[in-house]
Amino acid sequence: MSDSQEVRAGVVTSYKDAPNRTVAAGGVTFAYRDLGPRSGVPVIFFNHLAGVLDNWDPRVVDGFAARHRVITFDNRGVGASTGSTPRTIQEMAKDAVTFIRALGFDRVDIHGFSMGGMIAQVVVEREPQLVRKLILTGTGPAGGEGIKNVTRLSNLDTVRALFTLQDPKQFLFFTRTANGRRAGKEFLARLKERTRDRDKAIRLGAYRAQLKAIRRWGVQRPHDLSGISQPVLVANGEADRMVPTQNSVDLARRVQNGELVLYPDAGHGGIFQFHQEFVKTALEFLERK
Repeated sequence: MSDSQEVRAGVVTSYKDAPNRTVAAGGVTFAYRDLGPRSGVPVIFFNHLAGVLDNWDPRVVDGFAARHRVITFDNRGVGASTGSTPRTIQEMAKDAVTFIRALGFDRVDIHGFSMGGMIAQVVVEREPQLVRKLILTGTGPAGGEGIKNVTRLSNLDTVRALFTLQDPKQFLFFTRTANGRRAGKEFLARLKERTRDRDKAIRLGAYRAQLKAIRRWGVQRPHDLSGISQPVLVANGEADRMVPTQNSVDLARRVQNGELVLYPDAGHGGIFQFHQEFVKTALEFLERK
């Protein structure tokens, strides 16, 4: 661990300094990082397609961790976590609950981004008493508009990235405007701030399994979300190509206590492009009585 000022009184306050930890449960050794104050309800971050621990924007994690305990983790078969990657969102949700219970928590807040937001919806449906508040970003409901096309878009933009020597997330997460291009470059630079003890990259087989899970989610019959009574903050860019923004509007409308934030000239990674605004809104939401 770094001996920088970002570690105060034994509490890690910066994501780049958070040590890699593991916990064994359900036949899986889960890799995770844990930072922020030890009191209060922890916020568990559920990751996106192909995302490992190092794919979380440190500005978002650090912003949350300034006032809340934050835990990020690799689901089964992803990054440094062991096991075989599930091919359904429902199985991923079961693993997420197993991980949360293994850490001894019986009440958590969840921030689910993209695929992580799909997993979070299943967790709150199956284990309503476990979840206090829910933040869903860049995501959509089962059977949502255009979700079944994520595989095609991901493959297309991966090829575009190879031909232009860029990271696929520059195309998948951000608009092609001047603002979007600049925000993408800044985001990708932030992901490199951690220089040691980095996570393992996702394996091709795990990535393909996740794509299958997302496609299955996209062609499912819509779930009845009216039973979700927890406060839900939904956020996205106004021009999301991966999980079309209309899905965010739909989510916020269908839950009992939903509120919606859309960021201008922003795509799938709107919460990273507008990380300062998003963190401020999320903290106010989490701390509201």
